[in-house]
Amino acid sequence: MSVATLIRSKLVAACRNHLFQRLHVVTRPAGRRTMQVKVLNALEDNYMYLLVDDATRECAVVDPVEPAKVLDEVSKLDVRLTTVLTTHHHWDHSGGNERLLELSPKLRVFGGDDRVPRLTERVTDNQELKVGKLTVRCLLTPCHTSGHVCYFVPAADGQAPAVFTGDTLFIAGCGKFFEGTADQMYKALVERLSKLPDDTRVYCGHEYTVNNLLYASTVEPDNESIKSKLKWAREKRAKKEPTVPSTIAEERSFNPFMRVGEPSVHKHAKLDDPVSTMAFLRKEKDHFRPAA
Repeated sequence: MSVATLIRSKLVAACRNHLFQRLHVVTRPAGRRTMQVKVLNALEDNYMYLLVDDATRECAVVDPVEPAKVLDEVSKLDVRLTTVLTTHHHWDHSGGNERLLELSPKLRVFGGDDRVPRLTERVTDNQELKVGKLTVRCLLTPCHTSGHVCYFVPAADGQAPAVFTGDTLFIAGCGKFFEGTADQMYKALVERLSKLPDDTRVYCGHEYTVNNLLYASTVEPDNESIKSKLKWAREKRAKKEPTVPSTIAEERSFNPFMRVGEPSVHKHAKLDDPVSTMAFLRKEKDHFRPAA
């Protein structure tokens, strides 16, 4: 074999190997579902989220209060926005719907309340939607508002599940009971959200984490999970980084509103009933001001 022929055969083999490796990397089994969540800051302390199905490059946006920022990120990611998931009708969550629909008129807008601007479908409890190949389950959690919805995305090909909780569940906290009762928030947090898989990633509507943990530390001053999470959250915020997501397992370890059945929380409230304890904590938190 000549030198030229030998070189040519090695080049062909190398090209074949390179092509095989590329095909091996990008080829996915039929029906594979993978997701990514893009966190977008909005207003003073709000969060918007892009939920992207990697298989189809289709995406949904959660609470797009700043439409221009959403569309800019959609363009950067080179994805196709089809869906708006509105957690509740408050302006800082749904106030961008009108403008977004002016810019993208064919979007589907889901929510649990007729007060949601440009609503195309009012969802029901446990209703399932599709974003590409991803399934999104609607969990009605009335209390903060009567039509509040959390959106749960089950695990996808080894990835942890995700839940978008709006103003029902915050990291180490919960929303005010504007249109509901302590019993409703107990049902939402303890009977519903806390029953999601432990590794479910929690994407909430606001960056309130440090203040929430400061309050939690007054409820359970000896809780090591609260202490370590507060230290971590302060470090993140000092670098202007988001503290989302947490996980459902974490929330059960340090969120006082999810821990209303714990003796240590009852001791703080001087109550032994979880729902009464929930009401006590919410009233106390409404007037809480961290020490300077």
